[in-house]
Amino acid sequence: MLEPSQNNELPPIPGKRYFTIGEVSDLCDVKPHVLRYWEQEFPQLKPVKRRGNRRYYQRQDVLMIRQIRSLLYEQGYTIGGARLQLSDTVKEGGHVTKETLQALRLELEEIVQILKF
Repeated sequence: MLEPSQNNELPPIPGKRYFTIGEVSDLCDVKPHVLRYWEQEFPQLKPVKRRGNRRYYQRQDVLMIRQIRSLLYEQGYTIGGARLQLSDTVKEGGHVTKETLQALRLELEEIVQILKF
């Protein structure tokens, strides 16, 4: 079991559009086989699959994985409980975390840079 304080020590998410399963594994401190299992258990988690069925995760997927990780490893939810918690959050309109706002800001800055050219 991971220590509760470990989620705060996760590395920052780089300003990329797509991440491989290995990169997400490192960013979220979760093994790749666990990520593949969570895809089956959490309908909100849908990475893009491309050539050869390779998974490419987007920023919102990484944020969702970190939230799932927190619910399971830190808050002690079961898979079913975490699934319910996430579906309730979506129904209620969700809550905006500081990390989500930072990710949104980075994406908007990228769009501004593209539009300047």
